[in-house]
Formats: sequence, C-alpha cells, structure tokens
Amino acid sequence: MDARRRNRYLEAIGIDVWVPRPGNVRVLPAADAPAATGSAPRAGAQRASASPEPVSGDLAARWGALRSEVMGCTRCALHATRTQGVFGVGYQQADWLVIGEAPGAEEDRKGEPFVGRAGQLLDAMLRAIDLSRTSNVYIANVLKSRPPGNRDPKPEEVAACLPYLLRQIELLKPRLMLAVGRIAAQNLLSTDLALGRLRGKVHHFGELNTPLVVTYHPAYLLRNPADKRKVWEDLKFARRVFRQLTQGIPTDGDRS
Repeated sequence: MDARRRNRYLEAIGIDVWVPRPGNVRVLPAADAPAATGSAPRAGAQRASASPEPVSGDLAARWGALRSEVMGCTRCALHATRTQGVFGVGYQQADWLVIGEAPGAEEDRKGEPFVGRAGQLLDAMLRAIDLSRTSNVYIANVLKSRPPGNRDPKPEEVAACLPYLLRQIELLKPRLMLAVGRIAAQNLLSTDLALGRLRGKVHHFGELNTPLVVTYHPAYLLRNPADKRKVWEDLKFARRVFRQLTQGIPTDGDRS
C-alpha cells in the first residue's frame, strides 16, 4: 500500500497521520514497514486489490451445505425472532478470519455480518492492513442469529451456535484469527478476563491451535473514538504476527 492510500485509511478510522514535508524523512519502525515474507503465501493472503482464486468445487459444496444448515437452524430460540441467519462473508480460502459476537438489526435484515456504520469502520480498519472482505479475509460471528434488542448472547445460545463456527474454521483453516469485541474474545477463549487484559497477546484457539489476536469492536469505537489508536496498535501487532507465521517464526508472546 502506498503512503497516500495508507494515510487515507488511517484518517478514515480516526487516526492522526504524519504528513511529510520537504526535507523531512521518516524511517518507519519494523511494525509499520512492509516486509517480505519468507515463503509464498496462500491464495487468501494476496493484497486487497487482487482477485482471489476461485474456491474448488468440493470445498464450495461443503461451504454451501453448511450455509444451508445455518439458514434453516432451529437449535436455539433465536430462530423464532430472527429475520434470517447471518452466515458469514468473504473469501472462503482466506488466511485471515475476523470474528464478532452476533448480528445486529441491520445485519439481521441484510443477512451479512458487519454492515452499517460499524461495518464501514471495520472495512476501513482492515484496509489499513491490506485486507478486504471481497478478496482476502473472511468475516463471521459467534452467533448466526440476532439476539433481541442486541443483548449479550446467552451461554446456551453460544453452545448451540459455536459448532457452526468451528466447522467454518475447519473449512477455512485460517492462519490467523482476529476477535473483535469482548463477547467474541471471551467466548472464543473461554475466559471472563476483561478485553484490556486480552489485547496485545497471541492466544490460540481450537484443535488447530490457530493463533488469535484480540481488539475492540468497531461499534465500541463509534462510542469511544479515543480508543481507535489502541486498535491501530492491535492491527499492527496482528499484521506482525501474520508475517511471523508466513516466515515460520514462533508466535507465542505479546506485543512487547
């Protein structure tokens, strides 16, 4: 990403950017500077502007079958109050998986996660690290049905819906997961720790031991814009972890 585009993206999420003047030269720290990877990335790791490779017939069929299950699911009471199930969106062979908590009212109407103002902010956040829901990231929620009034998911609802997410992860096989928001992070990591204590660390999820990084939910940032800078630090950290993964470098540890 060239500097002008990157600055536009950072401005879009409310981060002040440094504008160079004649005679000024800034050397970017390693966390900000582009870095070559030591091995060729999977098809899902291309830049956001590239066109993704088509998903194979067998894999596409398995994704389709799982989507049909979700859309017809009656495992919990939420199916009686939802407009439709919200399965997920993005490239089905992506290296990155972004996970939120549950659909809101607009997602319930449109059938796609992270739309509206929060979705626009998430898209800007992802573009800042060269990701796009149209080409190289997959986006899903822990719950596939909207809880009435956008309340927090109940434990029994998470228990009923989590197997769908696990199957999405099994099909996707992401290299890195980004959990956005307290509810998603706590449910994925089976913890009650505050989000602030979960940030800045590499966690691991599931049988595949997939690296997982935690940050704030974009809806939270709309209410608390002062924390957008913290999210930028989280995104840079996630990007650095991903680069380590592509280079075969161990990812245990924290931002320090």
